[in-house]
Amino acid sequence: MVKKSLMYINLCIILLCISCQSEKKEKAEAAVFNVTSPLVKDTLIDKDYVAQIRSINHIELRAQEKGYIQTLYVDEGQYVKKGQLLFKIMPNLYESDVNRAKAEAKYAQIEYQNTKNLSDKDIVAPQEMAMAKAKYEKAQAELSSMNTHLKFTEIRAPFNGIVGRLHVRKGSLVDEGELITELSDNSKMWVYFNVPEAEYLNQMSDRKDNDPMHVRLKMANGKTFSQDGIVETIESDFDNETGNIAYRATFSNPKGLLRYGETGNIQITAPYANAMLIPQKATFEELEKKYVYVINKDNKVKAREIKIAAELPHIYVVASGLGKDERILLDGLRMVQENQKISTRYQKPEKVMSNLDLYAE
Repeated sequence: MVKKSLMYINLCIILLCISCQSEKKEKAEAAVFNVTSPLVKDTLIDKDYVAQIRSINHIELRAQEKGYIQTLYVDEGQYVKKGQLLFKIMPNLYESDVNRAKAEAKYAQIEYQNTKNLSDKDIVAPQEMAMAKAKYEKAQAELSSMNTHLKFTEIRAPFNGIVGRLHVRKGSLVDEGELITELSDNSKMWVYFNVPEAEYLNQMSDRKDNDPMHVRLKMANGKTFSQDGIVETIESDFDNETGNIAYRATFSNPKGLLRYGETGNIQITAPYANAMLIPQKATFEELEKKYVYVINKDNKVKAREIKIAAELPHIYVVASGLGKDERILLDGLRMVQENQKISTRYQKPEKVMSNLDLYAE
């Protein structure tokens, strides 16, 4: 008895599902669906490339002498000018060396002068005169060397820039060559990005001789940087592993908004002849692949995978998978099934695109 009841319930469920699908199919067949065709026209395509932002001059400031940090004259993130004193290493030992070298140089000078006076009277041999002169010159060189070492206890800015993170504090003992901080000149920024070989060839073919290539920078917050950049350098070799070649664009940074180490996207606008444009809403995605519903001559629905060449606001540029005269389903994609016959209403692609935010020429 229980078995018969279960069979009856299962039968009811199956009949209900068939009824629902039949009702859905009847509604779909009763509805009139809008269809259109790709719009083929010349347009402008924005290509995005992942970019790394660097300062036009970014260096590490390291200690040139060993000693204790006596004074910090600047703080992290501070703007400094060329020649400005940044740090001072305790100079006592180096001052003593300079005083000793001065005394030795003074003594050698007196000895040299006395020997010269005697040489002028032919009292001493020329060799003795030459040795006295050499000793004096050696003492002078030692004094110059000691002065240089003393000067290295003062670390000054080699150019205008922004001080980075301080790796030492007052009283820290630093060795020769130890990193103290970084200094960045952000007046201009270098932005590096990689371009695939095919796109490089297209860009170089479309470019006129000596015509600068202007680019835009989309920052991490999605906004476009106020200044346009110019591609000034292209590396000589392609990367054999990636098939890319590196570009370097220079951007003026008058307000100092860009900093060393930021990321973003370089945008290059390029003409695209005979682009096949379709609305994004006419597509659907499965397993990271794009599809459209193509309506054949019998008005039956057929799913078709397409390849996307580029993306515009609300629009895809189709690279392959679709013919320019084929009809595609414009709306109601969730209401139809594969091989289903539907009633259609054709809309001209120009009319469809006029209702979208299209940037084309």
